[in-house]
Amino acid sequence: MKALGNHILVEFYSCDADILNNVKFIEDSMVEATILSGATVVGSHFHTFNPHGVSGVVIIAESHLSIHTWPEYGYAAVDIFTCGETIDAGKAFQHLKDSFKAGHTATIEMKRGQLHDIQGDLHHKPMPTAAKA
Repeated sequence: MKALGNHILVEFYSCDADILNNVKFIEDSMVEATILSGATVVGSHFHTFNPHGVSGVVIIAESHLSIHTWPEYGYAAVDIFTCGETIDAGKAFQHLKDSFKAGHTATIEMKRGQLHDIQGDLHHKPMPTAAKA
């Protein structure tokens, strides 16, 4: 099946509450997970809520990783959305599971942009253009 992207919805349960409320630790972990997966970091933005919880996103050339935490429940929701065939989302998942000290997880994986009527290969990045004379 031809698809533009792969989207993994991750549920992290029984995580360390202090970690899930530490915006710097979460951002660092998300960026590290991105790099370990082989993706290209474009930028990131994270926010701490009052009285607790963190939301954030790491924009990658191949799409994004995002998170929202509920420290009071030891829970984090993470999206790992990648395009192309070169990213190992499993490495990002494992790094985040270990970083958040998750007791257990649940995942749903789906293909995004299923383009059945496209002839030839799907190009996830712009094709290089010929140099102009």
